[in-house]
Amino acid sequence: MIRNREQCLKKLADLQVRPIQLVAPRPEPDQTLLRCKSPLFSPKHGNRHFKDFQIIKSIFYGFSIEDLRQFISLFYCFRHIMKELIATERVYVDELLSVLLVRFICFAYPSMSYLLPSALRCQKDVLFGNMPEIYQFHSRIFLQDLQGCLETPERVGACFLRRKDKFQVYERYCQNKPCSELLWRQCSDSPFFQECQKKLDHKLGLDSYLLKPIQRLTKYQLLLKELLKHCVEAQYRCELQEALDSMLELLKSVNDSMHQIAITGYPGDISQLGRIILQGSFSVWISHKRAAVRMKELARFKPMQRHLFLYEHALLFCKRRDEDSHDSFYSFKSCLRMSTVAITETVKGDVKKFEICYSGREVVYIVQAPTVEVKVAWLNEIQKILANPQKLRQGFYHLCGLYMTVWGVEGIACLKDAKTKRTSANSSLKKVTAVYVNAVL
Repeated sequence: MIRNREQCLKKLADLQVRPIQLVAPRPEPDQTLLRCKSPLFSPKHGNRHFKDFQIIKSIFYGFSIEDLRQFISLFYCFRHIMKELIATERVYVDELLSVLLVRFICFAYPSMSYLLPSALRCQKDVLFGNMPEIYQFHSRIFLQDLQGCLETPERVGACFLRRKDKFQVYERYCQNKPCSELLWRQCSDSPFFQECQKKLDHKLGLDSYLLKPIQRLTKYQLLLKELLKHCVEAQYRCELQEALDSMLELLKSVNDSMHQIAITGYPGDISQLGRIILQGSFSVWISHKRAAVRMKELARFKPMQRHLFLYEHALLFCKRRDEDSHDSFYSFKSCLRMSTVAITETVKGDVKKFEICYSGREVVYIVQAPTVEVKVAWLNEIQKILANPQKLRQGFYHLCGLYMTVWGVEGIACLKDAKTKRTSANSSLKKVTAVYVNAVL
């Protein structure tokens, strides 16, 4: 046994020297090509990624590696944003449903009826607004549309444009929001809502959920901007840009309408003035043709701060008033028919000023905008209105109907007197003329 072990050790000790064969070194492969052969694009990783890579490869055949790498990055960023849009849409629909559970269950729950505040018994529609309509749109229509764009995310712009009119439900919701907030402040301390939150296991108070539609509307335009940033095809970029413009226009319209509902003291139906186009705060000087003060001397006087509302048929001057409860409202001061308005684009001495001349320079308003950009925007919109005689005539008849409703036949007579200046008005007509012709601010 010991001999056998010695023989084995001798064999291991006798090393055989093998001949060395010289081999030429292989060139190192291009590292950029190795990066492209990642498992992400291999068939083993999944047919979907491999199929995506084949599509990208066929599109960019003949392009450089750097172009290919940039396109891949944009492609997957675009897909990621689309997935985020769909995922957050599902969450949003669930949140809307959780709010409606409060409306349909808690308000009808017999054991909780005694906790219901008296102010809410007949005003739950004021508290929730048209949220049921918003839920129906998103759960039955828009969520399905977005899910259909998962495999073709570049078509999401067309999806927004196709449902453009449906998004108008948000304008009505936002118009009701101030009334909803006022009602909530009156009833927020009620045990009823605390009990509702416990029963439905809500992490947030009801007022936080009532803000979700406004927050979601803002989120859409942010996601569309990100999609536009990562879209490379010209056709789909145009659709995304149109979709983004429509959402920004909706946000502006919602903001304008929320300011409009804060107007108080207007003697008539404000909807007769047409669509609201612009609104904003300005410094205003006023000069009457028969006044002793000359136009050159106006600059010495302190300007009045007025909030202007431009409609299709009229221009409203209001004064902003702030209450102790941090709420603001606009006290109506005067109304100018667009059919009798003219503008002067420049005022000597200040590039931010322009003139609004009313009834053949009978009254002249010098308006100072906060910036030159704001001034240009207002001038452009006013010029568009003045360049459409048909709408101006329509606006004149609308306001004639308003005066007939408020003052009867004497109101129409006053309107004619202001235009022709040929009849002498009695004391009551002079009072009306002071408001609507002289436009005292």
